[in-house]
Amino acid sequence: MGRAVKMAVIGAGSAQFSLGVIRDLCLSEGLRGSSVHLMDINEEYVDLVHRLAVRYAQEMSVDLRFERTTDRESALQEADFVLNTASVGPHGGGGFARVHNLRFFLSVARDMQRLCPDAWLIQSANPVFEGCTLMTRETDVKVMGLCHGHHGVFEMAGVLGLEDAGEHMSWQAVGFNHVIYLTHCYYKGRDVYPMLDEWIENEAEDYWRTYEPSFAENQMSRAAIRQYRMVGYLPIGDTPRAGGWWYHTSQETKRRWFGPVGGFDSEVGWSRYIEGLERHRERMFEVARDESASVTEEFPAKKSGEQILPIIDALVNDSAGHFQVNIPNRGLIDGLPHDVVVEVQAHVSRRGIQGIRVGRMPRSVMAQVLLPRLAQAEQAIQFARQPHYGMMLHILLNRHCWFQNRYEPPVASFEEAEQKAADILDADPELAALLETVPGS
Repeated sequence: MGRAVKMAVIGAGSAQFSLGVIRDLCLSEGLRGSSVHLMDINEEYVDLVHRLAVRYAQEMSVDLRFERTTDRESALQEADFVLNTASVGPHGGGGFARVHNLRFFLSVARDMQRLCPDAWLIQSANPVFEGCTLMTRETDVKVMGLCHGHHGVFEMAGVLGLEDAGEHMSWQAVGFNHVIYLTHCYYKGRDVYPMLDEWIENEAEDYWRTYEPSFAENQMSRAAIRQYRMVGYLPIGDTPRAGGWWYHTSQETKRRWFGPVGGFDSEVGWSRYIEGLERHRERMFEVARDESASVTEEFPAKKSGEQILPIIDALVNDSAGHFQVNIPNRGLIDGLPHDVVVEVQAHVSRRGIQGIRVGRMPRSVMAQVLLPRLAQAEQAIQFARQPHYGMMLHILLNRHCWFQNRYEPPVASFEEAEQKAADILDADPELAALLETVPGS
């Protein structure tokens, strides 16, 4: 017999995410009778998502209750789980604009300390790495970040022709969110790395000449294989996107490294992504407005493959399993601070989330990737905690315009960095106002 819970979805106007959660919840027998509080500052969007949710549950004959609100505190009050999918800046806004997201994430966590101190916070909006680390350090909330980038392991398996990889493959891809490396992988007891090397030697060039990846496919791109050769371990999921500025210096360069579209971070790839989101959202809202339409026919009742509901079910009903999560390090990876959030595999049950200890990472991964990435994250976190003009200049001068893979040419002088900072602040009055409150900025 399952147990009903209260879930709060912050940023529920993100229709694609919310409908995925609703579908998975309808298919989770152990969570019947639960209530979901859909919260968004956009009243129109949250109302439409609420309509979809109610009708979906009715068509599935599932006992679930849905509430909609624009008031965050009422959504959080006595929640058991909080799903934060909200972004407060432009979608995918890079660089210094993402400081607003970090400060927003922290405000949600602080509200949870008052209103639902025993709840789990499941963070899906980016930046997961910096955001979860900041909230872990500044609050006592139980924070967990989730992402599906590790699915790149199965993309690799598909290209290599490894059938039923989910059943026959064991692997470990760890590091930071969007920066994870395949430390080991076995298929039916055989090391996959020699298979990968053979594919690179004999098949990769033909594959790259003929493949037509979507804007989001990075796993077996030239960039991913080049990074494998440089580091000695395969980058997984979104990791190849963050492999270096030199993969993003022009559209031609992006096409060379990421295929005909140029990858997710190209002008074409990003446009297609945004257009796809808009089309899907419009179709969902068309269905929401048409009371005669069947929601389950339009969006069939099949599990999304995301980990959110299976993890909640494991925590609540002890349907234990292994998952890929982002949790505080606390000794899981040697050589990294305990209060930094790392991406690892974990055993999840009613006892909680128990990360599987990794121990020592390969030195090449630590030196070339994780420690430099951690330094950038520390700058981002400190800048979010206390925005300071001096740190802003330091980041610009060192090309650490974190949170984005869209290439920014290096500044040629201190004066150019000052001008660039002025341009950023002119375009972001909210950030400018924050800087004005800090002595010495």
